[in-house]
Amino acid sequence: MVKIVFDIAKRLLTYHSKPFNSYLKNMRVKIVPALEDNYMYLLVDETTNEAAAVDPVEPDKIIKAAADEGVKLTTVLTTHHHWDHAGGNEDIIAKVKGLTVYGGDTRIAGVTTPLAHDFCFKIGSLSVRSLFTPCHTSGHICYFVESNEEPAAVFTGDTLFLAGCGKFFEGTPSEMYHALVNILSKLPSNTKVYCGHEYSVSNLKYAKFAEPDNPSVQNKLQWAMKQRMENLPTIPSTIGEELEYNPFMRVNDPVVQRRCHTSDGIKTMGFLRNEKDNFKPKV
Repeated sequence: MVKIVFDIAKRLLTYHSKPFNSYLKNMRVKIVPALEDNYMYLLVDETTNEAAAVDPVEPDKIIKAAADEGVKLTTVLTTHHHWDHAGGNEDIIAKVKGLTVYGGDTRIAGVTTPLAHDFCFKIGSLSVRSLFTPCHTSGHICYFVESNEEPAAVFTGDTLFLAGCGKFFEGTPSEMYHALVNILSKLPSNTKVYCGHEYSVSNLKYAKFAEPDNPSVQNKLQWAMKQRMENLPTIPSTIGEELEYNPFMRVNDPVVQRRCHTSDGIKTMGFLRNEKDNFKPKV
């Protein structure tokens, strides 16, 4: 009986977080929770009302979000080939005709425009630049979006999370170092970061373990726990914030390196990822 009640409740729980509108100048981002802890996004150009769906694994939710917002869905931005990000592509292509589908991996269904690093294109009046960030998967793409006004936004899939990074399924510490340190950390500090999963509390618990004396970690963890208690998303963060509390973005900090028994940023990256993979946070 208990299992039946649980199964019914699970089916009725449509979202793991409340959907949320995030407003930037000339663009808005509708955060659309999916599956157990994924985030899809509806990126809207306020000037033309054109919109892109980012990783629409549950197409019906994104299509409804576009209808609710009164915008025209023209584009799909796919970060990587994993099913919980790209698994809705064929369905959304069938339901919304004429979509332009971007991606950086031949394993992604429905791609009409293959991407490489620094490929630029438009969504309405918004400028989008693809950032090739292989490691979590070998064809991972992040999308950096600018309007005529600051701040910008970056959709990071499973490369960069709030206070964390993706597992190195198809890559190396050197590749993740390049992605986080040489590419993403060089974006403007006020760039808003929209990641692929709601992992923030567990990531921050590890960040506190890795840097117990970092007040930025402690403050963000308290805030994130309050957000989740209220069923609210913890994203977006900003690039500047990530540089304060994300240990994987801080691998060149001497304090972090000393704890990892190295003076090398790439070796620090590998140490942290291995430790995080085996980390069991306290409840």
